[in-house]
Amino acid sequence: MVLVTGGTGFLGAYIIKNLVEKGHAVRAIRRTIKTPFYISQEIWNKVEWMEGDVLDLVSLHNAMQGVDGIIHAAAIVSFHKKDRHQLYETNVEGTANVVNTALENGIRRMIHVSSVAALGRTSRQELITEEKKWEINKNNTYYAKSKHAAEMHVWRAFAEGLEGATVNPSTILGFGDWHNSSCTIFKNAYNGFPWYTTGVNGFVGVEDAAEAIVQLYFSDINAKRFIINAENWSFQNLFNSICDGFGKKHPHLEATPFLGSIAWQLEAVKSMFNGKKPLLTKETARVAHSRTSFDNSALLQTLPHFSYTPLQTVIATACKKYLNAVEKGELSP
Repeated sequence: MVLVTGGTGFLGAYIIKNLVEKGHAVRAIRRTIKTPFYISQEIWNKVEWMEGDVLDLVSLHNAMQGVDGIIHAAAIVSFHKKDRHQLYETNVEGTANVVNTALENGIRRMIHVSSVAALGRTSRQELITEEKKWEINKNNTYYAKSKHAAEMHVWRAFAEGLEGATVNPSTILGFGDWHNSSCTIFKNAYNGFPWYTTGVNGFVGVEDAAEAIVQLYFSDINAKRFIINAENWSFQNLFNSICDGFGKKHPHLEATPFLGSIAWQLEAVKSMFNGKKPLLTKETARVAHSRTSFDNSALLQTLPHFSYTPLQTVIATACKKYLNAVEKGELSP
């Protein structure tokens, strides 16, 4: 029995799908009875659901009874200032609760889903490996700080006897709810977001990320970290590829650092009037201009039967599914 936290989130849902399709027994914690539409109901019906939350110690204790291990994927992803308290509460305190409860209940193994953000960014162009040391600087978002702090609890738990590994996925792409998480990239492209940057970042398909995590869970690898990253692309190339998949025009305005600062401020003002989260924030604008690449060799060497799907294929497949979901009324533009 595998316990999955964050099972109704984007990556967590695909982790559950992967486990169920391979015949594993899955228990998952959820705060709402609603399950993501992009995973078939047949999959969800095979999950043992428990009402709970990573901030609720009693529900965590109950959920861990009779399980062999945990895949901890529960987290908040946000780059908005108003979400900072929730970021720390869920990502840091929630992770501390999970590892402490796991140790108390004698859980054998856990895979912690972190992020490449937890490795930190700098203003210089660089290739980041698992050996990257955290540096305190203005390039690190509050999300990154929360994921780094969460990792400290996980490494402490490994030192106290919990077995497992930490995974650091890059930006995850695929078919999901494009009103949330990294899926909003597809929504912005569909709606003709005009700005692009020449910054570089790592990207990976959601199903590849789920497959790597499940393979690591069922391995005997202990106290290791693995970057999960398919390819390093410029944001301009990413948006152009998504627009091609939707049959839309490419973004035509280069958001230089100066124009980018104007753009995120305009988005902030607009959000004050329409009540919606801005498409661009100060933090995302800064990330969009960094030129950070991620080395994926450690995972490939460790999992010889694992390979990445080319990003072009991931994007083309996701775009077709998004278009179909819009046509069926499952997603609103």
